[in-house]
Amino acid sequence: MAAGGGLAVTGNPAVRVQRRPVDRSNALPGLNPVLARVYAARGVRSPRDIDLSLGEMLPVSSLQGIDAAIELLMAHRSPQRRVMVIGDFDADGATSTALAVRALRSMEFSHVDYLVPNRSEFGYGLTPEIVAVAAARRPTLIITVDNGISSLQGVRRARELGIDVLVTDHHLPGPELPNANVIVNPNCQQGEFGSRSLAGVGVIFYVCAALQRALAASSAAARATRVADWLDLVALGTVADLVPLDRNNRVLVAQGLSRIRAGRCVPGLRALMQLAGRELGSANSADLGFTVGPRLNAAGRIDDMSIGIQCLLTDDESTARMLAARLDQLNGERRAIEAQMQQTALAAVRHLRDGPLADARRGVTLYEADWHQGIVGLVASRIKDRLRRPVVAFARAGDALLRGSARSVAGVHVRDVLARIDALHPQLIVRFGGHAMAAGLTLHEEQIETFAEAFDTAVREAQGDAIRADVVETDGELSVEELSLQTAAALRDGGPWGPLFPEPSFDGQFRLSQARVVGERHLKLWLEHCESGRRFDAIAFGYLAPGEVLQRLPGDARVVYRLDVNSFRGETRLQLLVDHLIC
Repeated sequence: MAAGGGLAVTGNPAVRVQRRPVDRSNALPGLNPVLARVYAARGVRSPRDIDLSLGEMLPVSSLQGIDAAIELLMAHRSPQRRVMVIGDFDADGATSTALAVRALRSMEFSHVDYLVPNRSEFGYGLTPEIVAVAAARRPTLIITVDNGISSLQGVRRARELGIDVLVTDHHLPGPELPNANVIVNPNCQQGEFGSRSLAGVGVIFYVCAALQRALAASSAAARATRVADWLDLVALGTVADLVPLDRNNRVLVAQGLSRIRAGRCVPGLRALMQLAGRELGSANSADLGFTVGPRLNAAGRIDDMSIGIQCLLTDDESTARMLAARLDQLNGERRAIEAQMQQTALAAVRHLRDGPLADARRGVTLYEADWHQGIVGLVASRIKDRLRRPVVAFARAGDALLRGSARSVAGVHVRDVLARIDALHPQLIVRFGGHAMAAGLTLHEEQIETFAEAFDTAVREAQGDAIRADVVETDGELSVEELSLQTAAALRDGGPWGPLFPEPSFDGQFRLSQARVVGERHLKLWLEHCESGRRFDAIAFGYLAPGEVLQRLPGDARVVYRLDVNSFRGETRLQLLVDHLIC
């Protein structure tokens, strides 16, 4: 295994707190005072900045390529034409596929089918191999969702077979674009769309909304279709893919959550929420990101994402519950595999935690021959959180190749890092793609050590003298009066929160009066406010790494935490969600 870097786990004094600057004169009146301060620190200046009504969504017509996409789709709406949707094997890809299939079928496209590559057999994107499988079903049009912008060979092969191709994607393009009939991607260089942070499901939502509008004048089915009814899928895919929540994405997520809370969501999403013990009426972005998303992703990681897509496509409640139960089972298997892999990865880096080499690597590369390629992205993410620096984890993919997943930290655009490596070492990376915080790549197994050195160097160059990622930003300290259920509810309702619009977190001095381990890895705490002596219920999720034993905790600590409205057995109370205990 190649590895490097120090380990900045919870409780490590290397984690430093930095409070977000806020000009209180910009705080909006009439809001909960804490929420007003939080909004001001995130650049909210006017009531319109927090108006997340559907009318605030950027105009559908402003996304480049939309008109050409609609023209192409119209040409394939006749009974003689067959449309094939090809998605990705993650939650964004699954929601994108389900939305496209639902929308096209509702608008009377005669033959709409879908295909999602098996991760271990085909890999990512529209490869020539997956085109061959698709071609056996005789499509006249392939629509890629959440992929395709880097599928040069696959698109070329489809066109050679006489199949039209519409690429809808949000990943960053390389120097050459695929020879598709039409490309809709807000991140293409010629684009001037106001939200380059759309997830894949956001892109296909815009396409379907434009199609519905174009058909409305001539089609009763289109007039009856409300693409906005599937904003629950848009919210799920957007949150699960961890794209930046700019204002446009916040509108899409807020509108999707509104529909979920009203019970107007697809049966599969409802079944997944209920299985996880989440109430539809109080659904928030954390429910989508930490309960529904992982269960949906589990299918693509260790089995076949077709199970997840079927769950989101069915309108039968009992079928949805059955498929949701299967996804829950797969998620349990995923957790077990991930725990074993994470324990191996932590063993490789733990010895660097406090030693002289603790700062040796800025970019970390991990590899074990028996790792599961569907889980390496999660391992990279977990180790990134503990090291607080970019991580790439690799697994074998056959034919002496490795497939890797990269996860990054604020200030390091990981796809740009890979592009830099590719420019300096043209034969090193076989293929790569992704965006700022996550990327995927393939390389030859014998090149792993060379890549590890190149990755570390490129990350070091990208960071320069910038503030290191061991700085934790908070929204400052709360008074004991502000530590209340009322504040927690105001912050919950002030979302959605996510990347670029982070969930509010705070810091303060507390005495750890009680602590016990629950669920093997979580730490249940009672925190005593050092100034007032008031005690608060708290929990630190994932405090212990797999296999780790709880050591003696400090009596006093600086705690970085978030506020949570915890409902259990009919009782609602304040709970602190602890992110860091800093001695």
